[in-house]
Formats: sequence, structure tokens, C-alpha cells
Amino acid sequence: MTDPAALDKLKLRIQALRAKTMDNGCTEAEAMMAAAKVAELLDRYDLTLSDVELRESACERRVFETRRKNRIPLDYCVGAIGRFCDCRVWREKNPEGEARYVFFGLPSDAEVALYLAELIDNSVRAELGRYKTTHAYQRFRHQERHVAHGSFTLGMVMSIARKLTDMKDARDAARNLGRRDLVVLKSAVVETEMAKLGLELRQVRRPTRMVSPTAYDAGGVAGASLTIHEGIQGQGGG
Repeated sequence: MTDPAALDKLKLRIQALRAKTMDNGCTEAEAMMAAAKVAELLDRYDLTLSDVELRESACERRVFETRRKNRIPLDYCVGAIGRFCDCRVWREKNPEGEARYVFFGLPSDAEVALYLAELIDNSVRAELGRYKTTHAYQRFRHQERHVAHGSFTLGMVMSIARKLTDMKDARDAARNLGRRDLVVLKSAVVETEMAKLGLELRQVRRPTRMVSPTAYDAGGVAGASLTIHEGIQGQGGG
């Protein structure tokens, strides 16, 4: 049987990482290192659970409030965050008409998904601030800078989404090697709990947008040369 305090311990570790990486606006490199660390913690926690405990787990929802009525850069990354954390995710409006993202999954998974959403949103804002100080940005005419902003953040979140997808593939291969198929088991639990909600989710096409190739590429470069798989391997302690 799992230690009843294991989930509380995991939450405390995530909170400590949140405090460390959110205070000063982390870079994409720091965000990806934190993502790798929470993946390691989450996988360690999952392996303490028996199949019966997993099947009997009640799913929970965690909500990321955008505080915006329009779409934000994170919109292009929430799907990858959800998959990375074995959660379902959808976009809805709060009572004020503002958009929010709902992550639904096992409590530990939903907790990590919310943390990563906060972390990535913060990272994008910090990197955009740094980009605005560069000579490349200063070359844009004033009336073109809103396109540069959107292009840079789009390039960055798409880069992060690809990295999370690669990390997810590596995690799944590592945690199922010679063990029970945790991915399939957890997916079945989430789908069963989702059916109980009776939600009718639908795909919505994103609006087309103007993109500056140079600003988009600058956003992508923020993570193009990063090695982000370190820390996913079990490193003991922590």
C-alpha cells in the first residue's frame, strides 16, 4: 500500500519548485528543467500505487485562469501539457466571461499540470520581456511590434509543446519498460471519470494570424539548443 502522506509530500515538492522558479521569471531552460524534475517526482509517486489504488482513484480538476477574454500564447501549449501529465484539458469561460483552462486527471497529475501551465506562462512573459530589449526587436517599426510580440510567443510555446511531447514519449518508454502499462491504466481511469461528467467537448478552430518569421524564429531559438531530458531518469533522493 502507498504511504498516505506520499501525495502531500509530492505537493510540497511541487510548491517548493514553484516558489523557486516563479519568483523572478524563469527562462525557458529553467522551465524545462523544472518540468523534467516534476516528471521524475510524479513517476516516482505513480510507482508507489498499486493497480487497485489507481483504478479506485477519484479524478480532480485544476483550473488555470487566464484573466483574459481573448486567447493567450499558452493556448498553443495546453494540449501538450495535458498529455504530458496524463490529463484531459479543455477551455471554458468563467462567470466573468474570461477564458480558463481546466486540467482533469488523477490528483497528482492535475496538480503538476497546473504547475506547468503557470510555469510556462510565466516563462513566456519573461522571455518576451528580454526579447523586447534586443536589437532584432528594435528594428521592427512601432506599428509592427504587436505582430512581433505574437510571433515571438507563438514560436516559443510551439517549441515548448514539441519538447513536452518528446519528454512524454521518453517518460512513457522509461516507466513502462519491464513494468505494468501505467499509461494505459491511468488513461482508462481518466476516461471513466470523464464520462461521469457528461461534458460535450468540441474542437474549435484557432483563428489565423499574421506572423513575423524572424520573431517566430527568435522565440523558437529560446529552446532549440536545450537538453531537457536530464532529470527524467531516476536520480534517487530529491
